[in-house]
Amino acid sequence: MNGNTPYAGLPGETGAGQRAAADVPDLSRAQKRLLHRDVSRIAARTREFLPNEYIVDADVSSGLTGPQVTVAVRPPVGHAVSAGFTPDLEDGGAPEEVITSDERDEVARGLAASAALQVKQAVSDNVKPTGK
Repeated sequence: MNGNTPYAGLPGETGAGQRAAADVPDLSRAQKRLLHRDVSRIAARTREFLPNEYIVDADVSSGLTGPQVTVAVRPPVGHAVSAGFTPDLEDGGAPEEVITSDERDEVARGLAASAALQVKQAVSDNVKPTGK
């Protein structure tokens, strides 16, 4: 059964559990530039939703299935939150953006909300309500 899976590998070429080089998409310079620009836009949009005390960072790395995008937020208190995903690069032609505006806004809003929730959960036991 192992020979029927895409993760069985090719004898002498690809080890079991590894992807063949032909399966991993290659990015052109233009795609890399667009991807980095779009990820920077996600980080900038996330910063717009949050006060300056929150630290926002973004990273593009190479994974087993192609480029991996990670955007992380470190709130002043509480745990850091991050969003990681693999952008869809299968569209033909020369796109003007790798990550659409709607996707960027969705990721930014979700990260900002998650970071704010981390702060709320971290301080909820230590804050006395001023009125009822």
